[in-house]
Amino acid sequence: MVAEPKKELRFTRSGQAAQFCVVGAVVTGVAVTLAATGYYREINPDVPHPAWAVPCFVLAAGCFWLARHLTKHAYLILSPLGLEIFPFYRPAKGMQIVMWQEISGADIDSEEKWLTLHFDVAKTSGMHLSMRPVRRKLRSLLAKAVLGRVSRQDS
Repeated sequence: MVAEPKKELRFTRSGQAAQFCVVGAVVTGVAVTLAATGYYREINPDVPHPAWAVPCFVLAAGCFWLARHLTKHAYLILSPLGLEIFPFYRPAKGMQIVMWQEISGADIDSEEKWLTLHFDVAKTSGMHLSMRPVRRKLRSLLAKAVLGRVSRQDS
């Protein structure tokens, strides 16, 4: 959206990506275990068939692909124009931009899980954004950037 990307701050869904990496690793372990059961099927016919490893490998590949996708693509972009918000499903189609002039104030809850943007001084209209998709270490940077930009706008 901005001609100079160096003036943007991008925050990805890297917090969610870590969870998908863990799930992918566990499912890969299950798939390897199922694939290795082929050696023991002659001894114990009750052991699952090694072909059950294929759906597990497909699921693991899907988890790793999704983790890569979440880490690569933006969730929030702070640009000179405003705050660009990308949803989980169809981000290019559902992208929403909130101009800095529309925001009269911003609040962060004490646990840094929710960012609230207020569109009027009375705080009767606005938008709640979850900060959980962003890695925990980066949430304070996101809060500092948004609050700094909104407070600079007031003066």
